[in-house]
Amino acid sequence: MGGVVPVPERRPGLGEGNPPGGAAGLHAAHLHEAGLPEAPAPVPEAPVPQTPAPPPYWPLLLLGAAVLPGAVVFLVGRWGDVPAVQAWRTVCLAVTVQALPFLVLGTALSGAINAFVPESVFRRVLPRRPALAVPVAGVAGVVLPGCECASVPVAGSLISRGVTPAAAFAFLLSAPAVNPVVLTATAIAFPGNPAMVLARLLASLATAVAMGWLWLRFGRAEWLRPVARHTGHRAGHSRWDEFRRGFQHDFLHAGGFLVAGAMAAATFDVTVPGSVLDTFSETPWLSVLFLAALAVLLAVCSEADAFLAASLTGFPAVARLAFMVVGPMVDLKLIALQAGTFGRAFAVRFSAATLVVAVACSALAGGVLL
Repeated sequence: MGGVVPVPERRPGLGEGNPPGGAAGLHAAHLHEAGLPEAPAPVPEAPVPQTPAPPPYWPLLLLGAAVLPGAVVFLVGRWGDVPAVQAWRTVCLAVTVQALPFLVLGTALSGAINAFVPESVFRRVLPRRPALAVPVAGVAGVVLPGCECASVPVAGSLISRGVTPAAAFAFLLSAPAVNPVVLTATAIAFPGNPAMVLARLLASLATAVAMGWLWLRFGRAEWLRPVARHTGHRAGHSRWDEFRRGFQHDFLHAGGFLVAGAMAAATFDVTVPGSVLDTFSETPWLSVLFLAALAVLLAVCSEADAFLAASLTGFPAVARLAFMVVGPMVDLKLIALQAGTFGRAFAVRFSAATLVVAVACSALAGGVLL
């Protein structure tokens, strides 16, 4: 009668339209419709680890592992008996050991500033105007009886606590050169010559302040990339634990660059013959430039450089003054420390500018006082 004949529902077979998992999935679906618990899925067996077969040349590898370390130790020991290598090792170790106590002092002071000194202290001590904060920070360098290895981590900590970078850099340059320990060592190395002590004080302080002002005028923020670290005390944390963490971070970070700079200084000391010194000592202006470059390469700690300068009796007094002013501000280990703390872009530009300013201030102060 024109009615519609119902078509029976066609169930999909196992090969078409099955739920995920094939027959197992269809069986699970039927159990779910009937309200029955599903059977647990079978756990696949763990693959049995296969032991890799040894390479066909494993006897040679075993022989090399047994012989090669001993051969290396033997060759290094024979090579280490060469006098030049012994001198290199002595100079490198001397520079590192000489600077290490002051590096510990500087990193400890940096950690103490970070953990115990609130930022309000710096805002009260330093003038608000950066141009006035620079000379104040430069004069404040007399409170740190350390060398350049100690001033770098302290300057980094000051910047992280909100001190303007120009003031921190003035402190970085002045602290190793105008502190009482260095000035006392200079007076002992040059007995009966107080003009040399005064010339070093004025030339070093003038260089530090001038570099701070130059950074205010020409410095760029993208050149300065301090190492990321937590700064300041966090509520609910132990100050002594923060001090320990800050000290550990700064010491391990700066110590590696100190060793690299000491190795470079030792290499120069061994490879340059002593006759070169006699060649440059005859011309006054050339002797100033030569001793300034020598201070950069030798990387002598500021507490000991006055005695080395006093031993260079063949050079004019102005040249020896330049050696003592440049050394604590620009040397290989200091450049390495600055690069590790503030970035290579900063270290290259700042060190080059500091070298020029330090030589100019040394020549000016030496020409007037010596």
